[in-house]
Amino acid sequence: MVTTAGSVVQVRGLRVIRGPTTALDGVDVTVAEGLITGLLGPSGSGKTTLIRSILGVQVTAAGSVTVLGHPAGSAPLRREVGYVTQAPSVYPDLTVAENLQYFARVLGVADVRADTDRVLEVVDLGPQRRQLTATLSGGEASRVNLAAALLGRPRLVVLDEPTVGLDPVLRDSLWHTFAQIAASGTAVLVSSHVMDEAVRCDRLVLLRAGRVLAQGTPADLLTRTGTDSAEQAFLALVREGRTP
Repeated sequence: MVTTAGSVVQVRGLRVIRGPTTALDGVDVTVAEGLITGLLGPSGSGKTTLIRSILGVQVTAAGSVTVLGHPAGSAPLRREVGYVTQAPSVYPDLTVAENLQYFARVLGVADVRADTDRVLEVVDLGPQRRQLTATLSGGEASRVNLAAALLGRPRLVVLDEPTVGLDPVLRDSLWHTFAQIAASGTAVLVSSHVMDEAVRCDRLVLLRAGRVLAQGTPADLLTRTGTDSAEQAFLALVREGRTP
């Protein structure tokens, strides 16, 4: 059950303390179905901490995180949320198909072969299905990681800086795939510190030092700040100390 129409994730008043640092302070964020929500900010802004909170693996000090109407990390969400880590989490001594079939069985997917074929088509890795993952390029390994997260048709896919270290062509290919996933009705949450990726998102959440500077569509943020790029908008918001 989704608590608000079209809403998959609702973060309200979230506060996270890690050692002597307040990693997140009063964060409010909503992630909607069928859209790409970009979580942008420099290193140390709190992006990964927010993702960990949404996945339900982060100890929080205050506030709430609800995913599909359940507290983050609840058992009913285990097959509803797909997570793509920064580094590929696949077995190098297995083929692409063997990796996906293994993860499908772990998830309890009813038709392992059919779902493996489906996700291979989504990430365009059909020709590499019998190839050992150890022999794949970095971009291909990233796509295997994404394919594993799509098994079982999750309603939310969370990607933690999935394009780090990839060349522009591979980044472009992955972003086209993210758009296809969102077009199917899945909520996609992507974190990045590369500001030029902002234009590829339907909605943006700009973070700095554990606080939300602004959120909205890319066009809205450019209009609010009177700037021409997401990077300029971010810098303008930092200078003005503006909050939502």
